[in-house]
Amino acid sequence: MSTASLVPLPIVLPLFGAALSVVLGRSRVAQRAISLAVLAAMAVVSVALLVEADREGHVVQVAGGWSAPLGIALVVDRLAGIMLVVSTIVLLAVMIYAVGQGSQDQERVSFHPLYLVLAAGVSASFITGDLFNLFVAFEMMLAASYVLITLGGRPDQVRSGMTYVVISLVASTLFISVLALLYAATGTVNMADLSVRLAEVDPGLRAAFSVMLLVVFGIKAGLFPLFFWLPDSYPTAPGPVTAIFAGLLTKVGVYAIIRTQLLMFDTPEWLGTTLLWVAGSTMVVGVLGAIAQDDMKRILAFHIISQIGYMILGLGLLTVAGIAAAVFYVIHHIIVKTTLFLVAGLVDRRAGTSRLSEMGGLVRSAPVIAALFAVPALSLAGLPPFSGFLAKFALVDAGLDADRWVIVAVSLAVGLFTLFSMTKIWAGVFWGERDSEPTRAPLVGGRLGSPVWMVIATGGLVAASLAFSIWAGPLHELSLRAAADLMDPARYVDAVLGGRP
Repeated sequence: MSTASLVPLPIVLPLFGAALSVVLGRSRVAQRAISLAVLAAMAVVSVALLVEADREGHVVQVAGGWSAPLGIALVVDRLAGIMLVVSTIVLLAVMIYAVGQGSQDQERVSFHPLYLVLAAGVSASFITGDLFNLFVAFEMMLAASYVLITLGGRPDQVRSGMTYVVISLVASTLFISVLALLYAATGTVNMADLSVRLAEVDPGLRAAFSVMLLVVFGIKAGLFPLFFWLPDSYPTAPGPVTAIFAGLLTKVGVYAIIRTQLLMFDTPEWLGTTLLWVAGSTMVVGVLGAIAQDDMKRILAFHIISQIGYMILGLGLLTVAGIAAAVFYVIHHIIVKTTLFLVAGLVDRRAGTSRLSEMGGLVRSAPVIAALFAVPALSLAGLPPFSGFLAKFALVDAGLDADRWVIVAVSLAVGLFTLFSMTKIWAGVFWGERDSEPTRAPLVGGRLGSPVWMVIATGGLVAASLAFSIWAGPLHELSLRAAADLMDPARYVDAVLGGRP
């Protein structure tokens, strides 16, 4: 079996698993086994696809035997391969964490099918070769997320979930409208074909399409000023759902921005400068919002916004080094941010609350949770030798090479404020004493502070973050190769269209 035949599996496997999970919905043991087996198989397939993509440049599969652009193209290049591998790792870790919750997991018959549909949508977003199927992938992902974000049915969940649903529907409506206009102007929605045909479109219209797609994906990524829905929506969801949303969903938006802007448009310098302004504003607003919070989950939610700014900074530099640093940063952030929200779930169970004023002293009563928090927190703040320092160093180095001194200074200042907010969490949750009693009784006691499989899943992602630091050199070289592909869209076009004009 050729490697190209593996390309649809990251989409097909979770959809098949979701259907089987519905059929066997009476058995929680069967649902858990299906979810874990499917996600483990996806991880193996994703690694195989990344290895092949790194060796050959692109792995392409066109559905139904129709050649592109008529056929539905699925494409795995180095960037898509990287995103597949990292996303399946965190999807598997979060599923282990969810299973480790025990009774909470058992109560949700729909959790496993919805989670697998979400996994299929994430994978499809990374490997689809045309914009309409990217829209379909987004809707698949969002349809599952609409239910997952309100699991539990608490009034605050429903209220925040409605904000998420409405904003997502607005973004989807705008997306399908842009697709219709693109098809009217070019006669295609295949991204490789659009790369060729948009070059023949009036420059003003091409710039308008570029900005419209940037707005669509900017809403999904949480860019300034389109981020307002995020801080209220994510913290109210169940722990595993919050973790996977925080780690993956906004990065799908970032991926779509990078893919479309570099493949389909001859990105002009003014757009790069605009992206840098947006990146700087996103970083500053996000970190200031984090500092103002008294709730651990809300602090981390605002940091999602802030850290997205770093990724857009790399894109706005419009250099191979900048794009490579953005890809490198995305890998780091998916792992670290997912880990931090898993730790927040452990803290919530152990302390009965996520408010800093209602916690304190967990470093003595639950030292394992404290250790699990320390590594990703220091990494997010950018302290050496952790992954965040290496990712930020790559961005700063690329920014200095491009003579973008102001945005580099902003990124360094935001890093200091990030460290301050992580110190605030440490002082409030682990080091200090509580100012008031928690609103709920703790669910778990003991030195571990949480069920063992939840701790193991979180510890696995902490280990992955440390492995990122150890193998930072090879990972950065892979990111450089991915960036070189992105900056030369002709490679992608040739791979998909087979060299045809």
